Amino acid sequence: MAHKDYVARGRSKKPAPPPPKPSLPWLRIIITLILVVGFSYFLWSIKGTAPEKTSNEDTTTEQVKSAEDTLPEIPEEEWEFIKSLPEYTVKIEHKEQDQPTVRRLIQCGSFRTDGQAQELKAKIAFQGLEAQVKPSQGTSGKWYRVILGPYDSKRVAEKDRHTLQRAKINGCKIWNWNL
Repeated sequence: MAHKDYVARGRSKKPAPPPPKPSLPWLRIIITLILVVGFSYFLWSIKGTAPEKTSNEDTTTEQVKSAEDTLPEIPEEEWEFIKSLPEYTVKIEHKEQDQPTVRRLIQCGSFRTDGQAQELKAKIAFQGLEAQVKPSQGTSGKWYRVILGPYDSKRVAEKDRHTLQRAKINGCKIWNWNL
């Protein structure tokens, strides 16, 4: 079987013909010139056909100018509240109300075994917070809750909860509890 060289076969020894020169688009040039000449003629033909100013328009502008000249001066305002306000007093009846003290706790987990609860308590201690493990009896048996607090303000409780979230201790909830 003979081996054919397809690459060499495609080459010829004759030089390629030069590319054809682009011809000018005469039709486009002629149409453009006709449009420019026609537009120029249109503008020349409408020159000077604008309506003249009527005497009615002149009298209107004269009336506006004369009205501006005859306007009265703006009176100066006198404000009475500047004098009367310092003398004015407001009396309010104020009743002392007992605000109920709501104490808040953070619960970070509830476990079946004390060992799991103690492990979470140790993770919390590494964050500089003190947690407690409280056993509680529920309908499904004994549970060990890991809680922090009590807190007098929700702001402090939120601050500690965010500290725990940064340490990847998620699922802590703030409850209004009194123990």
